[in-house]
Amino acid sequence: QVNSSSSLIENLVPGAQYQVVVYLRKGPLVGPPSDPVTFSIVPTGIKDLTLYPLGPTAVVLSWNRPFLGVFRKYVVEMFYFNPSTMTSEWTTYYEIAATVSLTASVRIANLLPAWYYNFRVTMVSWGDPELSCCDGSTISFITAPVAPKITSVEYYNHLLYVTWTYGGDGPDLSHSRMLHWMVIADGKKKIKKSVTRNVMTAVLSLPPGDIYNLSVTACTERGSNTSVPQLVKLEPAPPKSLFAVNKTQTSVTLLWVEEGVADFFEVYCQQAGSAQETKVQEPVTVSSHVVTISSLSPATSYNCSVTTFSHNSPSVPTFIAVSTMVTEMNPNVVVISVLAILSILLIGLLLVTLVVLRRKHLQMARECGAGTFVNFASLERDGKLPYNWRRSVFAFLTLLPSCLWTDYLLAFYINPWSKNGLKKRKLTNPVQLDDFDGYIKDMAKDSDYKFSLQFEELKLIGLDIPHFAADLPMNRCKNRYTNILPYDFSRVRLVSMNEEEGSDYINANYIPGYNSPQEYIATQGPLPETRNDFWKMVLQQKSQIIVMLTQCNEKRRVKCDHYWPFTEDPVAYGDITVEMLSEEEHTDWVYRSFRISYADEVQDVMHFNFTAWPDHGVPTTNAAESILQFVQMVRQKSAKAKGPVIIHCSAGVGRTGTFIALDRLLQHIRDHEFVDILGLVSDMRSYRMSMVQTEEQYIFIHQCVQLMWQKKKQQFCISDVIYENVSKS
Repeated sequence: QVNSSSSLIENLVPGAQYQVVVYLRKGPLVGPPSDPVTFSIVPTGIKDLTLYPLGPTAVVLSWNRPFLGVFRKYVVEMFYFNPSTMTSEWTTYYEIAATVSLTASVRIANLLPAWYYNFRVTMVSWGDPELSCCDGSTISFITAPVAPKITSVEYYNHLLYVTWTYGGDGPDLSHSRMLHWMVIADGKKKIKKSVTRNVMTAVLSLPPGDIYNLSVTACTERGSNTSVPQLVKLEPAPPKSLFAVNKTQTSVTLLWVEEGVADFFEVYCQQAGSAQETKVQEPVTVSSHVVTISSLSPATSYNCSVTTFSHNSPSVPTFIAVSTMVTEMNPNVVVISVLAILSILLIGLLLVTLVVLRRKHLQMARECGAGTFVNFASLERDGKLPYNWRRSVFAFLTLLPSCLWTDYLLAFYINPWSKNGLKKRKLTNPVQLDDFDGYIKDMAKDSDYKFSLQFEELKLIGLDIPHFAADLPMNRCKNRYTNILPYDFSRVRLVSMNEEEGSDYINANYIPGYNSPQEYIATQGPLPETRNDFWKMVLQQKSQIIVMLTQCNEKRRVKCDHYWPFTEDPVAYGDITVEMLSEEEHTDWVYRSFRISYADEVQDVMHFNFTAWPDHGVPTTNAAESILQFVQMVRQKSAKAKGPVIIHCSAGVGRTGTFIALDRLLQHIRDHEFVDILGLVSDMRSYRMSMVQTEEQYIFIHQCVQLMWQKKKQQFCISDVIYENVSKS
């Protein structure tokens, strides 16, 4: 018979090793001892584990041990993603022998900047096997980033291009906890721009004439680090739109417009062919400046210049030639002069009348009929024409005796012209929406003759804006059409890890919108060799909406590559993986949703494909309602999305430009009661060539605006009826 019994042993020391022997005792008799049993007590865990950062690559861990306990050593472990082995696991960093001190610490170095770590400290007992405790003594931490280094700063066309480096050569940030870069230019105005972590270049729109403290900050969710600030001094811009008014015998008034930052202006006037000089200095008070220069000589020519000064630096002066009025003549001389001029005018009028009658006589045999008559006339003026001043010119059209006499009052803006200044040309023609129906009818007369005149003016926009990058030999194959190339100043630049020339090129331009100067990206339909770059642009620009206004094949011609997956299986386009999550077909468009990923970066993208729009044309009259619904649907989605809206057709100018124009006008008409379609298209063409490519598309925009305005008036009527009923009740 075997009897069993047990005994509870209490108050043992944690971490200690014990040997137990059992004796049988009966009265004074004690039996032989049992075989010894050896065991160890699990140590208790550490307390108050604390982390102290020592910069981007080192930390100090400190902790307290329990007052009571026996143990052999501390084991310090860390858990992180190792980019060398592409694995994440717990690894032992350091072992510390036990001491009598209640506090212990260890310095951990050679950490990766902007990286996520877990640290764990356990107590290990004596004995075999060793016992440890406890896995719960952990702490997590994200190391600070290192400071970026600004490598290049370039400024042209009011844009500051900044490039920087981070860490070693081409660090891989795909698994780091870097969130973004913050680029700050601190001058009289503080300009901030957030840049995605994979991009190490930024473009800031800065007014000239100021001194900026430029810095780049690397940001994580736990901390940041800023580069050494770099002082950037931008030279002041010369005054623009300089012209003279209110000229008298002894004075002249000069007007100009300030551009950028200015402390004061200096005005010099020097008599032509003389060394005598008159100087006037005007402090800055408003953005538009006027100064009157007096004590001049009558009937004298002067060369005047205006120079901008900012931070004690002068700009290139702007020049203008002016002449004072002649002195008043003797009354007798005036009478004689007037009589002489009248005699000359009468003789000239008689000659003109004879010539006109002769021409009428020669045209009597012709019949009246519909047709188009184009005539060009030139007007001359002494000196340069003022910028943006309205001039009215009467033009008379003489018909046959059996026809009508008509006269048109032609009013237009006269814009400055120079060989190198076409890119600054700006057309404008604002029209009140209440008068828009009549305006359309007038423009459509004589087979849309006035529409044709306006569209011919638009062809002059941007003729001399450079596009050198598109003409490079390594980039020519990336252009779908040789005559549609992106301007250099507004083109989208890709960020690439290699330094090869042309690696930043894609046929795409930023286009300003109603809400942002880079609200849209207009681009060509991707080619098979550029679709990887297309998805790279989508990811780097953080665009969440793509608008496609073409089909891949139209009239048996390839208009665009099928740059997305055919099925729901993920497809790799270079380093970027694209997965189609859903596809919905509607009457005139198709909606798709994509998920694109690169390393641990994931982004969802909406894809709107309008399929009822012919190439080089416009939707049918019945489809105008459909395209406006499509534009409004995209607008509602883009209001909540981040990044520029990427829009393309085949060339990225015709249907693309028309869509952007309709989207901007839809928002403009919501808040205003006038439109300037000519000015809008002119503005778009100054950022990408040939936007709104055909006259037919240009007229279609007017027709859509007419439809938009009708809908807005109907909404007004419904609101008035509701208000009237509420008032009566």
